[in-house]
Amino acid sequence: MSHVVVFTFNDFSENTYLIQDESKECIIIDPGNNSASEDKTLSDYIQSNGLTPVRLLNTHCHLDHVFGNKYVADTYQLDLEIHEGEIPVLESTPQVCNMYGIPYPNPSPAPSKFLKPGDTISFGDTNLSIHFTPGHSPASVSFYNEKEGYIIGGDVLFQGSIGRTDLPGGNFDTLIQSIKDTFLTLPDETRVYSGHGPMTTVGDERAKNPFLQ
Repeated sequence: MSHVVVFTFNDFSENTYLIQDESKECIIIDPGNNSASEDKTLSDYIQSNGLTPVRLLNTHCHLDHVFGNKYVADTYQLDLEIHEGEIPVLESTPQVCNMYGIPYPNPSPAPSKFLKPGDTISFGDTNLSIHFTPGHSPASVSFYNEKEGYIIGGDVLFQGSIGRTDLPGGNFDTLIQSIKDTFLTLPDETRVYSGHGPMTTVGDERAKNPFLQ
């Protein structure tokens, strides 16, 4: 049985996810840690629970989701894994940080592996299928654990809202279609872990989300 742990990091209140199971292996998704204290929060949890990080994944590569890529990659000797279509987004991070006036002292490493929709992320006794969910960004992916009923969705679907689509590579119609094709095909009780804000469920968003009515 896996356990999803959330850390809320950086000035954008981004949700960084760590998923662990009984094997003591874990994966880290969208590390947004952007200070020494946030680095320590993440590493202290890993150390105190005797965990071994085995994969570093980005759902998408907007700045707030990649701040901690270098720290995690260097500390745990992991390759960065993203969808190939997110490379331009990742490469634009220094310019975007400059535009926002945000320091970017630890640039993300380049990806060494690419996530392909339809493939499976496996670690310990846990499996997550990769789904292509663009719209907020050009090639965002989501990770679905069918057996345990949850999806890590990045900035696609939020409690009562959806991801913004006014950034480069964003498209409202594409995002809505991604939500319909992936999220709304899942059982109502499926837990949705978003890139910002609280966890929700597919059923709640199907019934109440104003963007999906």
